[in-house]
Amino acid sequence: MNTGEDLQSLRKIIDFTRLISLFILSIHFYLCCYLVFRHWGWTAEISDRIISAIAKTGLFSSILKPKLVSLLLLVVSLFGIKGKKQEKIQIAAIVVYLLAGGVFYFSSILCFYLNIGAELVTVLYISLTTGGYLLILAGGAKLSRVIKDKLRPDIFNLENETFPQEERLLENEYSVNLPAKYRLRAKIRDSWINVINPFRGLLVSGSPGAGKSYFVIRHVIDQHLKKAFSMFIYDFKFDDLSKIAYNKLLKYQHHYKIKPKFYVINFDDLNRSHRCNPLDPEAMEDITDATEASRTIMMGLNREWIKKQGDFFVESPINFLTAIIWYLRKYENGKYCTLPHVIELMQVDYDRLFAVLLQQEEIKVLVNPFISAWQNKAMAQLEGQIASAKIGVARLCSPQLYYVLSGNDFTLDVNNPDEPKVICMGNNPQKLQIYGAVLSLYVSRMIKLVNRKGQLKSSLVFDEFPTIYFNNMDSLIATARSNQVATTLAVQDFSQLRKDYGAEQADVIVGIVGNIISGQVTGDTAKQLSESFGKIMQDRESRSINSADVSISRSTQLDFAVPAAKISSLSSGEFVGMVADNPDQKIKLKMFHAEIQNDHSGIAGEEASYRPIPIVEMVSALDIKENYEKIKRDIEELVADRLVGLEPGGDTMGEQEQSASL
Repeated sequence: MNTGEDLQSLRKIIDFTRLISLFILSIHFYLCCYLVFRHWGWTAEISDRIISAIAKTGLFSSILKPKLVSLLLLVVSLFGIKGKKQEKIQIAAIVVYLLAGGVFYFSSILCFYLNIGAELVTVLYISLTTGGYLLILAGGAKLSRVIKDKLRPDIFNLENETFPQEERLLENEYSVNLPAKYRLRAKIRDSWINVINPFRGLLVSGSPGAGKSYFVIRHVIDQHLKKAFSMFIYDFKFDDLSKIAYNKLLKYQHHYKIKPKFYVINFDDLNRSHRCNPLDPEAMEDITDATEASRTIMMGLNREWIKKQGDFFVESPINFLTAIIWYLRKYENGKYCTLPHVIELMQVDYDRLFAVLLQQEEIKVLVNPFISAWQNKAMAQLEGQIASAKIGVARLCSPQLYYVLSGNDFTLDVNNPDEPKVICMGNNPQKLQIYGAVLSLYVSRMIKLVNRKGQLKSSLVFDEFPTIYFNNMDSLIATARSNQVATTLAVQDFSQLRKDYGAEQADVIVGIVGNIISGQVTGDTAKQLSESFGKIMQDRESRSINSADVSISRSTQLDFAVPAAKISSLSSGEFVGMVADNPDQKIKLKMFHAEIQNDHSGIAGEEASYRPIPIVEMVSALDIKENYEKIKRDIEELVADRLVGLEPGGDTMGEQEQSASL
């Protein structure tokens, strides 16, 4: 125990040891310089007899031996010193003290070889030896002030925030496996990110340049095509992902029982685009399908409406568009049920349009509020109900869009066992507001066809998912697992998802996915991810310096495994996340913080040999114009045909309505 009595006894022992050291050194000086001391009158008979008796022990038989013994005793006394600890003291200064003291202490012997007077030799020898002794004493005393127990030099807490990760390769017929390297304490180890159940949803987040497409999505496309998945790809920056999918399909097409066909929807280069009608009448079984399509179109055109669903001036345009779509679906068994025909029919004058729509019983309940406003001359209300729909869809009035949307090269049942498909839909960031609504309609109709029982396994990949609108993505992830539909959503930030989808729906999407892979994100997204990853046990150290000692306290405590600040500073290719497992394939270490390993030279060489997406058909400006004019003529003929006999002698729509009621 470090009591006061023990410290006092230790101090006495140290002082006594040092006193013996000085005593031996003093006798050494007396014997070596005896003639000079006698000349100075510093000798006495009694001291001579005592020192002579001590000298007979053999300790002073040579000049070097007593100096070594004296130095040894000095060193022993220094071991017991506990000087006041100083953080700023430098080891280099202590080494200089000790080396200089040693040189003076032992080189003083050379003074006896100098050709000078004996008295001067004595003074030089004693001075140099004493000076060396004092320098060694000072250096040793400073050495006791050095803080020997240093804290760990890991100023960023990198080693402390590492944790074991999955190093096994766990594969199955659906999995996506990404090779990676991670840090465990001071070692770099190999690991695997095993997305063994992609049907529980995969959310890939990361700021621009974090490596979402290069390190994750390209591997999802590669490995799922290799495992014979049918596939749908929303390619935001066409044709980055589409080119990968096309060439991977060429490489792995022999893995399929029935070779899948490759289709592209692209509004910028019509030569390399197939034509597809998202309002295919065969896929619209009842009016609820029309309502869903109408809602998707209007929400895609007016993203602010997502947060205002239920409002009168939001639901009215949706009902109006639903009535138009369902009327065309029922007219001659869907002969003109395409989005371009819907847009053109909406532009017909109110009196003629309402007269036509009233002929369809199923939509009367939808159009009655508009007809009532028209008959009561409430034009302000009517324009508020309908004009927002007409203005929105008018932005889609493009000959190029009409050409693609009015064709029927393929259907959207991607995972049809008899006709599997790989469909790529390209967007253009510069025309996002126009193309986004149309592509949202494609996605909405496609997902309804895909999420059915008895179909092939399929993979849906959405790059920059917030740029399109799909109302029931959370339901898709929740229910499509049993239908073997794997969904991959790529977003830049959760806040982006909240902005475009509303806070409630965004939170549901983020909360329902089972697999999360995140690159660099900041703010609330990083904080939310850090909290979802949980905490691990970490070592903690603290140092306390008092007048005589340094104490270091070590403890452990739970702290975030991946702090938000670390997620905000991830490098490109470095990801954190969590994976889900299966009942028959348990993963104990689900969390990861690793750097995905890509063969950069191999990928570059592979991309250099990629074949371009082939031309579907050479489309001329005349073809586009003729198709555009044909759609307009179709609507004119439809209206004229349905009004034949209803307006004899110039009957107004009001008169026709009265006669219909009678």
